[in-house]
Amino acid sequence: MSITETLQVRVKSITWEAEGILSYELWPVAPHKELPPFEAGAHIDVHLPNGLIRNYSLFNSPQERHRYLIGVNKDPQSRGGSRYLHEVLRPGDTLTVSAPRNNFPLDEAAASSVFIAGGIGITPVLGMIRRLQALGRPWQLFYAARTRKNAAFVETLQALRDDAGATLQLSFDREPGASMLDIPAITNALPAGAHVYCCGPLPMLDAFEQATAGLPPERVHREYFAARESAATAGGFTVELVRSGRSIEVASGQTILDCLLNAGIEPPYSCQEGICGTCEVRVLAGLPDHRDLVLSEAEKASNQRMMICCSGAKGSKLVLDL
Repeated sequence: MSITETLQVRVKSITWEAEGILSYELWPVAPHKELPPFEAGAHIDVHLPNGLIRNYSLFNSPQERHRYLIGVNKDPQSRGGSRYLHEVLRPGDTLTVSAPRNNFPLDEAAASSVFIAGGIGITPVLGMIRRLQALGRPWQLFYAARTRKNAAFVETLQALRDDAGATLQLSFDREPGASMLDIPAITNALPAGAHVYCCGPLPMLDAFEQATAGLPPERVHREYFAARESAATAGGFTVELVRSGRSIEVASGQTILDCLLNAGIEPPYSCQEGICGTCEVRVLAGLPDHRDLVLSEAEKASNQRMMICCSGAKGSKLVLDL
């Protein structure tokens, strides 16, 4: 399947995992049909009946083809996505989802893997650990949550640890006597050749980026669940669409994606925050103002691709392969 194709799934079950966190077991609507394969760290776009599209990581084993498992934290600042899933969705309901896509891949050949997860950031990490377990590869996990009752999948992780003889360190920031994860200490103690992964809230990811700045980039992996900066909405430039044969003026207060949608052009998009990669397009000419959290620094410097949901232009014109 391409990123523009979708499929129908049915909610087989909903499970309480921790305070504010539910997991959803999704099966194909068509009986005896396999779901598209996925790799550890992948996510799917969930098209909600209220018109929203949200991205959720898959935390089940990539060996499974009969179901997808996603975990959803009910965000107090929800714009309608997690609130809908928690309050409206019920077993038996159907959903439209995308094929899995992976911006947070696991290096299965690494000598060892070290994970740092915060809150609902445990979901892609759990899928990665399950994959490493199947491969017989070593892993370490440092998992932080506000309190023990906010920590999902702890029993599952403890069982995986016991089976593999792995390292699992739990940290509960808001419990008496608790302290924050010492991310610099974790990265300074990495085993030789280890790859290190982080998924969690923005302060954790900021600390992670600072602590890993001196490591080879190919050994450092991270995934964001929220934008770090606001989208580029200064406007005042033209976007030339080569395949469509059209030119669109981007006005102040709007993103490129906003203007394309207003003009009746509907490229693939999902999160609208620059964290999922769905709206990535090739840049044929011009200088993008990159605001996404998907492309690496080297990819941004090459200016060959951009995310049109949040990035703008540093000049008067962009030429895109759309």
